[in-house]
Formats: sequence, C-alpha cells, structure tokens
Amino acid sequence: MRYAPTVSFFRKAGLLLALILLASTAALAQQGWAAVGGSPGSTDLNTVYFADQKRGWVAGDGGFVSRTTDGGLTWARQNIETKDAVNDVYFRNKDVGYLLAGNSIFQSEDGGQTWREIRRYFATDFGGATPELYSVRFSGKKRGWVVGSISNAEGVVVDSLVIYTNDAGKSWQRLRVPTRQELIHLDFADEKRGWIVGVGGTILHTQDGGESWTEQASNTKATLYHVDFRNERTGWAVGERATILRTVDGGVTWAAIEAPVRATFLSVEFPDENAGWLVGRGGVILRSDDGGRTWIQQETRTKNHLFALFMDKKKGWAVGGGGIILQYDR
Repeated sequence: MRYAPTVSFFRKAGLLLALILLASTAALAQQGWAAVGGSPGSTDLNTVYFADQKRGWVAGDGGFVSRTTDGGLTWARQNIETKDAVNDVYFRNKDVGYLLAGNSIFQSEDGGQTWREIRRYFATDFGGATPELYSVRFSGKKRGWVVGSISNAEGVVVDSLVIYTNDAGKSWQRLRVPTRQELIHLDFADEKRGWIVGVGGTILHTQDGGESWTEQASNTKATLYHVDFRNERTGWAVGERATILRTVDGGVTWAAIEAPVRATFLSVEFPDENAGWLVGRGGVILRSDDGGRTWIQQETRTKNHLFALFMDKKKGWAVGGGGIILQYDR
C-alpha cells in the first residue's frame, strides 16, 4: 500500500520549513549595510578609498584622515599638515596616492603611510579668488587631473577649475574648459576618455586624454555630484532632486532614471556592469542589479547624510556625517 503522510508528518514538515525560513530571514538580515564599530571619530567624513582588501582611508573636515590596515577592524588617525576639509583620496597604484584638502594637493609614495604637500594654490594665483579642489583621478601613470572651483570674497563661485599634471604630480597646469560652473567630480574610463560633472547639470567629456573638453547634454539643471564609468560607453551620474542619469553611448545621450525615493544623491559606484549602489542625504542607499535601469532602497538604520561610497568585488563602504562608516559584505 502506498504510504500516506500523517498529520504528525505535516506538523513536523511545517516546523522544519518554518525553521528554514527563519534561518534564511536571519541570514538575510545579517547581510547589507552595518555601522562599523569603533569608528575613527565624529568628524564629518567626505571621502573613502580602499587600495586593496586591507588598506583603506576615510577623511573629512578639519584635515581629518584615518587609515586602516586590517580591512576596517581598526583605524589610526594620520597627521597631515592641513586643517582644511579633505575632499578626496585616490591611489593610482598600490604605493602612490593623492589627497585633496582645501586648496592643496598631497601625495604619498609609501602606500599611504605618510603624506606630503606637493602643490598649494593661493588666491593670488587667481586674481584674488579662492580655489577649492574637489576630485582627483589619473588616466595614466603620469597624467592626472583635479577639478574644483574658484570663489570670490563672498563665497560665490566665479569660475571652474581644471588642472592637470603630465609628470605624476611634480608640476600642475591649469586648463580652460567650456564652462564657468563649479566642477565637482571626474572619472576616466581609460587613458583617452573622461567625464567631469558639476553644477547646473554640467557634463564635460574628453576623448583625447584631456587635451580638449566638450559639453554633453544632460537635459537637467540639477547639480551633479558624482560620475562613474565602467567602460567607454556605459556610465552613470547622480545629483540633487533625486537625479540619476545613465548612458550607454559614452554620454552622447543621457537618460533620466526614476528613483524610488526623493533625496539628493552624492555618490554612485558600479563594481561590475550589473550591480551598482548610490548614497545620499538622509542616510539613503539605493541598489541596482540591472545596470542602473531600476533601483531599490536598502536599509541603513541611519539618517546621517552619506557623502561618499567605495565598492569593490567583495565589500562596500559608505561614509558621512558625524563620522559614520557603513560596511557592506557582498
């Protein structure tokens, strides 16, 4: 006779299923973004960068820089000769890195153990207007770029600022570009192709290694705070008023993507062609699994503004107001 399950069997099976679901739910709850214990300080953090799985930096207001060598388990403050806000940290290889603080460029040649100022700009360099440096990237071993703005005595931006080096930072020259808007962030897909974003929906593009820059139509007046390109064709830009832009043709056209929440977005990163994250004010983090076509909101358990994001193949980091550091295990 064919075996017939008993009521007891169903009860046991139901209990087993419930336990499996409970375990799965607990596992999912452990995934995602979590605050790092023993954060390095309470200063607002403006940038985060990891050179590898172990070595990373967070930096922010008042010249604050902190370094980890154990993947973020512990942090040690570094002393650099500035009290200005640190806006960006970037390494072009495992040893040589650059740091922007106020109107100064710092360089490390020992894997970020020490930093020295290699260039400082003054108001006298710009007819009495004050420079501020926001973002640094290198398109090659020796060729690097910094973008920012120049402001008058009232703090009003009067011109854009683009400077570059052809000798790995030994000397820097200014390059005029076709906008006077404040420029906030840049990214290069390769040695030839790069993009800069800024106020008023500004997007600038080069396809000759930065020798010349042309404007691309963003079809928005919203300030764009961050741009990220996976290759010479696919990229994303984010900004105020929940602005998310996506291109698949190198910026010839930019398509606006609907966001599930209204916020100002400040940083976006795609560690691969499908998975991407963005962060913003109010502790917002959005995730995409389809190359940025659609986005879903993730739980962060914080309302602190998140100013910067760093993602790699295994982990993610977001930093922001009050010294908050969030870590994500992929």
